[in-house]
Amino acid sequence: MRALLRTAALPCAALFALAGCSDSGASFDRDSQVGPNPVLPTPNQYLIPPMHIAKAVGWKAGETPRVPEGLQIRAVATGLQHPRQPYVLPNGDVLVVESNGPGTEPIERPKDFIMGWVQGFAGAGAKGGNRVTLLRDTNGDGIPDQQSVFLENLYSPFGIVLVGGDLYVANTDGIVRFPYVTGQTKITAKGTLLTALPGGPINHHWTKSLTASPDGSKLYVGIGSNSNILENGRAAEEERARIWEVDRATGAHRPYATGLRNPNGLTFNPQTGQLWAVINERDELGPNLVPDYMTSVKDGAFYGWPYSYYGQHADPRVRPQRPDMIARAIAPDYALSSHVAPLGLTFYTGANLPAAYQNGAFIGEHGSWDRGELNGYRVSFVAFANGKPVGKAKTIVDGFIGGNGAARGRPVGLAVDKQGALLIADDLGDTVWRVSATGK
Repeated sequence: MRALLRTAALPCAALFALAGCSDSGASFDRDSQVGPNPVLPTPNQYLIPPMHIAKAVGWKAGETPRVPEGLQIRAVATGLQHPRQPYVLPNGDVLVVESNGPGTEPIERPKDFIMGWVQGFAGAGAKGGNRVTLLRDTNGDGIPDQQSVFLENLYSPFGIVLVGGDLYVANTDGIVRFPYVTGQTKITAKGTLLTALPGGPINHHWTKSLTASPDGSKLYVGIGSNSNILENGRAAEEERARIWEVDRATGAHRPYATGLRNPNGLTFNPQTGQLWAVINERDELGPNLVPDYMTSVKDGAFYGWPYSYYGQHADPRVRPQRPDMIARAIAPDYALSSHVAPLGLTFYTGANLPAAYQNGAFIGEHGSWDRGELNGYRVSFVAFANGKPVGKAKTIVDGFIGGNGAARGRPVGLAVDKQGALLIADDLGDTVWRVSATGK
């Protein structure tokens, strides 16, 4: 391991000359790519893309992320196994999905090997729990004092949602239903498969985000593409790069929206009842292409992948090109800057945080790997007015990158607890953080 770390520390120019590590995009104004009309520079194509991932080091004793004045942060669960998604039950219990990908993808190109090797230093290969952990606050102070395994023997789970007495977990290959009784601390009953989801043997984007319609009759699941830009063939993309609408009674599904390379953070805006998601866009067009984004998801809409990005900007790598499909592509609502890798999204309607956060959206930005200058690695906030995002995104939680450029943590899924505090799953730090107003 020490030998590997010494190798990783070699100068960028010596180790990744082909990767264009010096092409950091440092002079580019990343703020110009935040909002509804992002600046889109000329595409670049690389034999090996620029790569820079902060080496994973974890949190030392006493370290925490940073929050602005008026907020406070503390760990409410530690020692987890790659926590990805917190979910708050009606009685206040918090479920935490712990998982990682199901295994190594096939290596088809030399750069697949290089990219996988580099990403490994960021904790991408860490063992996931393949389970759900329960956190319970027994005295009402907002800080869980009980922690136990709630559900185990899952298969790379990610999304989770409760509808009535049915708890649904989105494994990487299927949505499974479990019976749930309020207050129970463990589910031992075997789950029932509601519907299979596209899985292996290639499973490039394995995370399956999950939510339910406000009336509970439908489930919505995000299914990412099986490649960056069709390098695994069109057959590998069958039923992928889209959001499915699943009938909860029958398991039947239909494509709700398509052309979404990797949709995550599926959630309904409580003000408008509109489905929203955050999308990880394509790589290898340069450090400042393509901006990841947050968008309302319109029924029947096509968002461009693989033929175009951010509306009708054609991707020059796709052959044959499809002008007919590009003409259908709609632009998303709000760009988040390039390669921030958003994985979590939640709207805030609680009473704990200051009024400025009301009805806005918190976003978990997992962090970049394919640009010379790091981007993301934070929880951001976007204000909303009349159901639409306004203004620039603001950093609410950062400090995940230390002064030495190493990663202490990486934020993923978000939730709001019963007291109105913000919960953050940190899959590198194996921690769930809680952000609340100072003094509350």
